[in-house]
Amino acid sequence: MIDDLDLSFEDDYDRGRHRRRRGGGKATQKRPRRRGGRSFFALVLVLILLGGLAGGGWYGFTKVRGYFTVQDYPGAGTGEVNVEVKGGDGGTDIANALVTHDVVHSAKAFINAYNDNPNAQKVEPGLYKLHHHMKASLAMDALLARDANGKLINKASNQVTLAEGLISLQIFDKLSKATNIPVDNFKNAAKDPVALGIPDWWFKRQDGKAVTPSIEGFLYPATYEFDPGTDATTILKQMVNQFLTVTGDLKFADSTQPLGLSPYEALIAASITQVEAKFAADMPGVARVLYNRAYKTFPGNTLGLDSTVDYWLRVTGKEALDSGQISNQLMHDPANPYNTYDKPGLPPGPISNPGKEAMTAAIQPATSNNYYFLAIDKDGHTAFATTYPDFCAKTRQAKANGVSIGTC
Repeated sequence: MIDDLDLSFEDDYDRGRHRRRRGGGKATQKRPRRRGGRSFFALVLVLILLGGLAGGGWYGFTKVRGYFTVQDYPGAGTGEVNVEVKGGDGGTDIANALVTHDVVHSAKAFINAYNDNPNAQKVEPGLYKLHHHMKASLAMDALLARDANGKLINKASNQVTLAEGLISLQIFDKLSKATNIPVDNFKNAAKDPVALGIPDWWFKRQDGKAVTPSIEGFLYPATYEFDPGTDATTILKQMVNQFLTVTGDLKFADSTQPLGLSPYEALIAASITQVEAKFAADMPGVARVLYNRAYKTFPGNTLGLDSTVDYWLRVTGKEALDSGQISNQLMHDPANPYNTYDKPGLPPGPISNPGKEAMTAAIQPATSNNYYFLAIDKDGHTAFATTYPDFCAKTRQAKANGVSIGTC
C-alpha cells in the first residue's frame, strides 16, 4: 500500500511537467488536490505496525526469559497470611499453597529453595503465619524457624501438652488457656462421649456394675496442636481419636479377655495405676494388686485407695489431699461413689486419663500374690506387700523416709 501511494505522487508530477511543455509558456495550472488525509493515514498505519512489532518482540522476550529465569520476590514481604502445610506435603505441595496465597512469586522459586535447604524435610504440618511477597528462600526459612526452646516461631497453631494422670476438668482448663475457648464449651461437648467417637461397647462391664458414660479416661495425654478457630467438639474428638489409635495399637480390648475383664474395667485399673505409680517399672505390680483385691478372695474385696477419695474431692470442687491428710470420715463417706474403702471392686469409672505405660500395665499386670502397695520414699518408688503385717511394717518405713502416709 505504501508503494501505491508513492507511485501516485510520481504520476502527478509527470503529468504537470508534460502540460507545461505543450503550452510553450505558462501552463494553466489546476489547484492540486490535497492528499494530507492519506499521508496521515499512512503515518498512523506505520506507527501501528511498528508498535505491534515492538510489542510482539517484548512479549516474545518475556516468554523466552521465563524459560531461563525463575521469578522471585526480592524481600521479606509485607502483611500477614496463614498458610496450611498438610501432613505428607512435599516441596511442590507447599510451593503451590504458597503461590495460591501470594506468599512467593512462583512455585519454581520455592521448589529451588526447598531443594537447596538441607532441613527441608523437617517442615512440620500445621498452620503458619507468613507474609505476602516473600523471597522464596526466606519463606523456606520461616517454615523452619525455631526459638531458643525449639518451638516453631511462625506456627499459628495453638499447642498444649497434657500430662498423664490429669482428670478431665484439669484438661478442660488447660485447653481453655491454650485456645481461649471457654471451659464450659468443653464441658458441654464432653456430655455425650459416644458422639465424640467412643464406641458404645466401651461402656460395658463384666462385673455387673452399671456404667454412666463419661469422657474420663478417654482424653489421651499427649502434645496437641489446634489451628485457630477449631471448636471444643473438634478438639475433644481429636483427643479421643488419639486414644483409640493408641489402644488399637496395643490391642487393648482383645488383651483384656484373657484377664476376664471388660476393656472399661481395664481402663479404670489403668487410670488408678497412672495416679498411684510414679515410675513405669512399678505399674504392672500396682495393676496386679488392684485385680487381686477386686476379684480374688480378699476381705470385702475393697481397694482402700486414697486416690479415689481425691478424685471425688476434685470433681466436687474441693482440693485434693495427701494421704496423711485424708480423714476417716472422707475415707468412709457413704455419699462418695468413689469410696473404695467400703464399696467393693473397681470404682464406677476412671479416675484419670492414663498414658500408654499405664494402659500396658493394665493389660499386662505382674504375676504376684501381693495385696498391698505404697510409696516407700519421697522419690515415689513403690513397695509391695502380700500380708497386712508386712504392709504395716513398710508404712512405718515410708514414714521414716519422709512420706506423708498413715501408719497401721
